[in-house]
Amino acid sequence: MTVDLASRLREGTQQAHTAAENSAFMKCFLKGIVEIQPLRKLLSDLYFVYSALEEELAKHAEHPIVGLIQFSELNRQAALEEDLTFYYGQNWWEQIRISPAAQTYVSRIYEVSNSEPALLVAHAYVRYLGDLSGGQGLKSIIRSALNLPADRGTSLHEFKALPTVEARRNFKFTYRDRLNELPVDEALAEQIVNEAILAFSLNRDIFHELEPEVKAAIGDHVFELLTRQDRPGSTAAHPRGHAAPELVTAE
Repeated sequence: MTVDLASRLREGTQQAHTAAENSAFMKCFLKGIVEIQPLRKLLSDLYFVYSALEEELAKHAEHPIVGLIQFSELNRQAALEEDLTFYYGQNWWEQIRISPAAQTYVSRIYEVSNSEPALLVAHAYVRYLGDLSGGQGLKSIIRSALNLPADRGTSLHEFKALPTVEARRNFKFTYRDRLNELPVDEALAEQIVNEAILAFSLNRDIFHELEPEVKAAIGDHVFELLTRQDRPGSTAAHPRGHAAPELVTAE
């Protein structure tokens, strides 16, 4: 019996996905408020997260489940190094510091890698499918808000092996098919979904840590106006059967 893990992940994480989109940081971001300092701190946190994730995925390359969900074209560590060089300079490594929320996230990745490696599938799903989906919208927002040079500042969301919209769309179909081919039973599928929900929460905690800097940059009044109303969520049901564009993470 096969498990439709892709659909289970999408449906099971819908509420967590919406909560991430409704963090105050992301509400401001989606309305074009992109401040350099919070952005580069976010990128540095994600550098630590992806470094841990990709290290642990590689460690389990021969694992019967984890090994099937690895695609070298998705690796983000080198792309983030390009972004950090752009925003911090050549000595970026001497300047970045992992935040408490990112440290908790990284610790969780190491924990599941040691105790139940199959749960790394959940962390890969949330981050990589997010970069391929909503991350493309975030890239446009960053480029517009900061008026960036054509080839700098958004490497996180640039996939050299998947350079076109069509290529990324087709790859997402491939990724979802691979999820459904994983040899997982119902119990493990439920564990993976629950871990993906946790991954969304860990991402949201990173956003929360950055909110005071955004608020200080734009002022209390503007911050309140921008964050007052919740979004319905990109994976929620919408009128006439249409879905909103996915803007944060996952499919």
